[in-house]
Amino acid sequence: MNWDDTTDTSAEERLVGASADREDQAVEAALRPKDLGEFIGQEKVREQLDLVLRAARARGATADHVLLSGAPGLGKTTLSMIIAAEMEAPIRITSGPAIQHAGDLAAILSSLQEGEVLFLDEIHRMSRPAEEMLYMAMEDFRVDVIVGKGPGATAIPLELPPFTLVGATTRAGLLPPPLRDRFGFTAHMEFYEPAELERVVHRSASLLDVEIDPAGAAEIAGRSRGTPRIANRLLRRVRDYAQVKADGVITKDIAAAALAVYEVDARGLDRLDRAVLEALLKLFGGGPVGLSTLSVAVGEERETVEEVAEPFLVREGLLARTPRGRVATPAAWTHLGLTPPRSGAPGNGQGDLFGA
Repeated sequence: MNWDDTTDTSAEERLVGASADREDQAVEAALRPKDLGEFIGQEKVREQLDLVLRAARARGATADHVLLSGAPGLGKTTLSMIIAAEMEAPIRITSGPAIQHAGDLAAILSSLQEGEVLFLDEIHRMSRPAEEMLYMAMEDFRVDVIVGKGPGATAIPLELPPFTLVGATTRAGLLPPPLRDRFGFTAHMEFYEPAELERVVHRSASLLDVEIDPAGAAEIAGRSRGTPRIANRLLRRVRDYAQVKADGVITKDIAAAALAVYEVDARGLDRLDRAVLEALLKLFGGGPVGLSTLSVAVGEERETVEEVAEPFLVREGLLARTPRGRVATPAAWTHLGLTPPRSGAPGNGQGDLFGA
């Protein structure tokens, strides 16, 4: 049960989307682990972070600033709350898009208590003036507040109590090196293995008072795209199905039947994913085909196909992005139960180019 927010609004309505809607946020608050011992998965990150926090407590000092990167839904927000709990400190939560001016950041920093944890989600989307102010705050625990305008402007230094900044980002490459270098500990969150997700499903089912057998948990975990947030969402939908259509107990057959209703297949692909693959295979012979053409074929915006559907298809080895366009892999043909055309045969798409 490790979750995070995302800014991709186009994926909000997808059952297998990693963004957190209001229902997810409400449920996650009850399911979140409270300490590192309860946190499932991310073994290396947990071990390293445990050392950082224990050492800080032994010194009686605030913990180093922490940067967490990785895809949405893997546990960055949860870890920030665990850091505060382990340090027995309050936590302040905000996000990069909410800080558009240096004054916004100055107001937050000046109100922090000593040792407080400031969680800054989507830190790469913070404005440049606020980002430059953060450099000094992280390093020297001081900010310069500008009073007045023009030649008469005066910089008033403001001392800050020691605090711990926990930054979270889904796009670590967008962080400027001066900001990234000021974090004492950085960690990248990896996608979960099915066995780890099974543990997540079992724990969540216990907290939600849902009866589930091992095979049912494995079925849900296998369709969760390596993401605990998605596993928990699928669990809730399967629970609904089991209560209405069965005796409330989640078995493998019940889980499979429920997820078939919601159009989530055995590999975690949903309607949009399969539409992209079917268009690529059936209309364009497996590619290469340009993104714009593929988007028109599936009736979706170019950005939706590129940012919502393609990342998972590429990660699963079902689709490849090439300089000539999008190309289906042999695994894509196999997954949809289709036979690839003979090399060089008409309609195999290998001789056609479409605008990328």
